[in-house]
Amino acid sequence: MDKKPIIIGNWKMKLGIAESLELAKQLKHIPAKNVDVVVCPSFVSLSGVIDTLRHSSISVGAQDCFWESEGAFTGETSAAYLREIGASYVILGHSERRKYLGETDEMVHKKIKMALTAGLTPIVCVGETFEQRQEGSKDYVLIQQTVKALEGVPLGADQRVFIAYEPVWVIGSGQAIDPAEAAATHQVIRQSLFDIFPSSVVKSSFSIIYGGSVDANTVNDFTSLENTDGVLVGGASLTADSFRDIIQKA
Repeated sequence: MDKKPIIIGNWKMKLGIAESLELAKQLKHIPAKNVDVVVCPSFVSLSGVIDTLRHSSISVGAQDCFWESEGAFTGETSAAYLREIGASYVILGHSERRKYLGETDEMVHKKIKMALTAGLTPIVCVGETFEQRQEGSKDYVLIQQTVKALEGVPLGADQRVFIAYEPVWVIGSGQAIDPAEAAATHQVIRQSLFDIFPSSVVKSSFSIIYGGSVDANTVNDFTSLENTDGVLVGGASLTADSFRDIIQKA
């Protein structure tokens, strides 16, 4: 698989429309020849950011989608609609949605299938809480989340899925985990994929990335790891200067 790292910025619910468009304008001309860059703004800013970045090297993703293509689902957003306006990626199963909105592995599974059907590339988040880590169940949690989300998901030859390992307890803390631990954890996730998909599919269709308080000082520690294909960035993607530094140092 191409080792060209991917840098994904998750803007969460941090920027309004005007702020999102201004940031997109500032990012548009950042040189990113050696990395793939994706930004994921809020739903209300999505169309405008896509228009702003249309002729740039930066792709745009959404922060969620629903598991049905259409219907009486008030407040939900169809993956097909996201693809229609030009989104290429979608974040699924983020720990904040699991915590605050009760999102389950089964919901994530259905969303992944719908995203792939619509032509979106899923960015599937997995990660343990501090309590699960203290209990010694970290690996079990990650294996369960990975298997339940992806088992039985059909993949086309040209489709990709990104698995983002985000230890819940470091998100927003400003302190990333030790890269050696990330490398070992990513191997656990990769082995889970080998248990449910042929090795050829795992090697060609899956990428594992790290997320959790990544900044310009730590990004290369992760992108240089043999089994890590990029990073998912939160707070450090919210200003052009900090995100530019991450892109350049990746």
